[in-house]
Amino acid sequence: MAHQTSTLTTSLTRPGQSNGAGDARALFLTLFSGEMFKGFQRESIARDLVMKRTLKNGKSMQFIYTGRTTAEFHTPGNAILGNSDGAPPVAEKTITCDDLLISSAFVYELDEVLAHYDLRSEISRKIGYALAEKYDRYIFRAIANGARKASPITKANFVEPGGTQIRVGTSANESDAFDSTALVNAFYDAAAAMDEKGVSSDGRVGVLNPRQYYALIQAVGSNGLVNRDVQGTALQNGQGIIEIAGIKIYKSMNIPFLGNYGTKFGGTTGETSPGNLGSFVTPALEDADPAQTGIKNDYGTAAEVGTKSCGLIFQKEAAGVVEAIGPQVQVTSGDVSVIYQGDVILGRLAMGADYLNPAAAVELYVGATAPSGF
Repeated sequence: MAHQTSTLTTSLTRPGQSNGAGDARALFLTLFSGEMFKGFQRESIARDLVMKRTLKNGKSMQFIYTGRTTAEFHTPGNAILGNSDGAPPVAEKTITCDDLLISSAFVYELDEVLAHYDLRSEISRKIGYALAEKYDRYIFRAIANGARKASPITKANFVEPGGTQIRVGTSANESDAFDSTALVNAFYDAAAAMDEKGVSSDGRVGVLNPRQYYALIQAVGSNGLVNRDVQGTALQNGQGIIEIAGIKIYKSMNIPFLGNYGTKFGGTTGETSPGNLGSFVTPALEDADPAQTGIKNDYGTAAEVGTKSCGLIFQKEAAGVVEAIGPQVQVTSGDVSVIYQGDVILGRLAMGADYLNPAAAVELYVGATAPSGF
């Protein structure tokens, strides 16, 4: 029996049409897709903070990065055929789409009948979370790699700025990563570094671990980081309300943070778990280099990303992402649903990411030695 699926983009009928069961399934897909997209958009912040393009009829896409050019005086009578130094130099970066990323669940029809809650809506949100989590992690790892790289421009007699790594604090302890004063100083240093490298101030953002973000929130009474007219939930929701040196700050559990994602307890962090939080709170970094199944871009192994990174500051030109398939929904139907007395609900996307302009990427780290590129 062939496996049948319906998707939101192909199942909806035109206004005024009616096809019975098809209308019911289209309505379900609309509701489910809405929940999945809400979950994805709630968890994913990186998608709109970098250069994003849609990939069609190909496996990869080229991004062009141009270096600086110069100005020179014209000599009367000389033809103007471009600057004598051949500026501006150009570098090309190719980003390949990784294999299809999926998250799915089987919903048994009897479970739905007996449940006192909307099972499919809950599952749809969790599928959206899962896709967004992986999406953001790969983009953030690409930005961290870019901050460790030299400029891609290699033209003779041209020296272009590369990435920036800024140490947070002065001790060898990981607790410096949570020090609000040290973080504020690092943000001003990052802003100055990007200014010095000619990086646009438009679209500059910082992404921190939640505990770092809340350390800044608790200090706003004395550090003046927040507009005093912005209070209440707007102050605490992590959607870029805090701003340092023109850099909006977001919080995410998906940045590489001291060898984990999101947070870390113990060691020299000075952070102790307030209770039994569950193992999902401090997941270790996984290997995500091209040697791993399905990965075409180099997001680094766990060892390469390392245990010192503790925050990212970047401008949108720091990284690029290509999407061959945006977040989509599929669900089994017809005979398959009858045979198994339930449906497989599937969320999927196909994307790839890599760094573009290292000068637009800044990595925060702790300890005496900056992490190496990969």
